Amino acid sequence: MHVYDNLVVALNDLKKRGFTTDFNIAFDALQCSQTGEKLSPEEFEIVEHYRFEGNTNPDDSSVLYVIQSHDGTKKGVLINAYGAYGDAMSDRLIQKLSVHE
Repeated sequence: MHVYDNLVVALNDLKKRGFTTDFNIAFDALQCSQTGEKLSPEEFEIVEHYRFEGNTNPDDSSVLYVIQSHDGTKKGVLINAYGAYGDAMSDRLIQKLSVHE
């Protein structure tokens, strides 16, 4: 696993490594922000994850999930706040993401 000093450096490197899709939480799935396509928890794996702490503000803390679909056609990232889920999520999606927190 790589070591990154901050979120921006991580995102830039991951894009170079082919993780170009930006995912958002869509209650019971991850949704591609560019195409609107969704991946259910059974359709993707979290291949890496990184935690970043805000230096001056604890609210800036986040987790970066590196996501890949099982069929290998979608590779991207999901950024989520530390422990506080602002978006409504299904129990299955919470469980999938919590394993990596």
